[in-house]
Amino acid sequence: MSSRIFYSISILHTFLLLFGIQNCTANNNKKSAENPIEDTTLLAKKYNNIIFEKTEKISASWGTKSVIFNTNGSKLYAMNLEGMSILEYNQATKKITREFKFTPTKGIGWDYATHTAVPSFQEKPVEACLSNNDKILWVSLHNGGGIVPFKLDSINLKKEKNYKKIYTIHNNQKSKDFSYIPLIKTGNTPKVIAKTNDSKFLLVSNWHSKTVSVLSLQDSLSPFGKVIQTIQMSDIPRGIAINDKTKHSYVAIMGGNSISVINNNTWKIEKEIKVASNPRHIILDSFGRLFVSFNNIAQIACIDPNNGNTLFKANTNAQPRTIVFSKNQEFLFVTCYSSNMVDVFRIKENSFTKIYSLDCKGKPVGVDVFEDDHKIEAWVCNYVGGNLNVFTFKKI
Repeated sequence: MSSRIFYSISILHTFLLLFGIQNCTANNNKKSAENPIEDTTLLAKKYNNIIFEKTEKISASWGTKSVIFNTNGSKLYAMNLEGMSILEYNQATKKITREFKFTPTKGIGWDYATHTAVPSFQEKPVEACLSNNDKILWVSLHNGGGIVPFKLDSINLKKEKNYKKIYTIHNNQKSKDFSYIPLIKTGNTPKVIAKTNDSKFLLVSNWHSKTVSVLSLQDSLSPFGKVIQTIQMSDIPRGIAINDKTKHSYVAIMGGNSISVINNNTWKIEKEIKVASNPRHIILDSFGRLFVSFNNIAQIACIDPNNGNTLFKANTNAQPRTIVFSKNQEFLFVTCYSSNMVDVFRIKENSFTKIYSLDCKGKPVGVDVFEDDHKIEAWVCNYVGGNLNVFTFKKI
């Protein structure tokens, strides 16, 4: 009799498991179908709030312009414009593991205060993007007229025309290698780099050329990419966001008051979305909505890309620069340059709520986040401070 009961319970348990799995799959498929972009937030452990815990200061280099984590969050790369180098950090130890140091060559730079050309060096890293399963780090060189690909797991000793010489200094400071990396010409003063999810195409905004370069990529043969299209923009471009589902790219026209919408099949501009003045950085959420920082007017906004309507907005501290989501896309981190603050907003269905304004002296400009099941770390680079601030928040 007991064996029959056990057998019946086992059948019922199997049925409940299968029913649960089917319902879970159905719910996930339903949610994915509603969203034009793949929803990765389901992979994260649920949390309702974040509580600020502490700030840590990490040594970097003067003039650090941007930071980017690899996919699993184990490594962070900091682009040091004035230091002419790239620092690789271990997230867990908060220590530098490698430094990629450029050999400087003379070039012409730009003074943004006086709006005049000045003597400078070509090898000044600005922004970056990781492609091909984090094998290649693409970096824009402010005065170099193009971008360079770092093959992070190999060294190239072959010197060719338009190749840049770099030194790799390892964390023990006792060993140093040199190698050559190719320079791919894109336009004057390249800034933001963005890739399609399949790592087949790369887009680069060229500030002074007022263009966006489109590159076709491959990871097996140097220089790993080739410019296939140059798109003329209405004014100075900066931020780029790519929607792989709808095959469109969005470019913030920082020199004006619009966002250019590019068709990724034709690589031509389809339309211009009119927005508030001076849009700088732009990102997409899983619903395909655009989130934009407006540098001059100290605002952030959520915009419907279909009709250009501003869905909701909020004021920030002065000169909001880089913006980044938490993994669940319910919190937004904003670096505010001239006010020396980092703002943190909760994103609700139709509004922003500011929950923190944190001191960050040294002109914060770039930010990226690391997360695990218990905490969020916002890694912020300070342009004149020569350091990174790591703000830790507890998930609850």
